[in-house]
Amino acid sequence: MKDKWTRYEHRRSATRKRLFAHRGERPRLSVHRSLKYIYAQVIDDAKGVTIAAASSLDKDLKKASKSAKSIDAAKKVGEAIAAKAVKAGVKQVMFDRGAYVYHGRVKALADAARAAGLEF
Repeated sequence: MKDKWTRYEHRRSATRKRLFAHRGERPRLSVHRSLKYIYAQVIDDAKGVTIAAASSLDKDLKKASKSAKSIDAAKKVGEAIAAKAVKAGVKQVMFDRGAYVYHGRVKALADAARAAGLEF
């Protein structure tokens, strides 16, 4: 059985490979998950700029959910990032989960972003 670090490296390289193959086609929705918070940003790699950003640290989102590290908070961040991206004129993105497993808070954020209008 592979150790934890090897599985992490494999997930990270596989995600990077998929994103690199389609770079520049559309912006990417990048997700970072810490033990306490979750962050998301829509990045245009062709121009090198961040189009929209949201996190569970934002004052509005922090008040809306009981805990900043819950699945409920991740859903609120997903809805917020989708609203900001659509307002900026971005409808289609590539989902960049990094090396995180598509499960729990990452999945909740992605599902909420899809429901709020982002396509990926």
